[in-house]
Amino acid sequence: MATTHKHLFLDRDGVINTIKNGFANSVEKFVFADGALQALKMLAERFQPIVVVTNQAGIGYGYMKAQQLEAIHTHMVEEVQKAGGRIDGVYYCPDRVSAASPCRKPNVGMAIRAKTEFPEIDFKNSFMVGDRDSDIEFGNRLNMKTVRITSSDHWENEVEKNKPNLYFSTLLEFAKFVSS
Repeated sequence: MATTHKHLFLDRDGVINTIKNGFANSVEKFVFADGALQALKMLAERFQPIVVVTNQAGIGYGYMKAQQLEAIHTHMVEEVQKAGGRIDGVYYCPDRVSAASPCRKPNVGMAIRAKTEFPEIDFKNSFMVGDRDSDIEFGNRLNMKTVRITSSDHWENEVEKNKPNLYFSTLLEFAKFVSS
């Protein structure tokens, strides 16, 4: 399905990497979700820019340090590039769930930061792909087209309050959809 949407926002945990093996607080624990590398290669041909927006409260809770998270993100971007894909920016919010933080999804602080670095971003011409209700609300607040990934543990354990525009079981299914 050809679409006019040009910009792509992706959640990380449950979309790009699996969360079934627990909290990814090291490069060794970061495992790409099935088909994610292939999907990111396909998506790189379709979207500019591709940015990751991820809540990472593990830093705020002391489960990991910012340097550990940055090493994970460096590894993620390098592996995506090796597979022929691209991630143009990675934005994370280290704040705890209880914090009234402007950057923590569903608040839109990370999107605003991305737009300052990529001024061509038009939120109405963007997709937001995530596996949690907060991802969908984040996209809705910015009038993005929203996509819910249903294969993660978050899908099974969460009450859906915000309806996305589209559902797919994996990022690869979404990539095939927008590439057809």
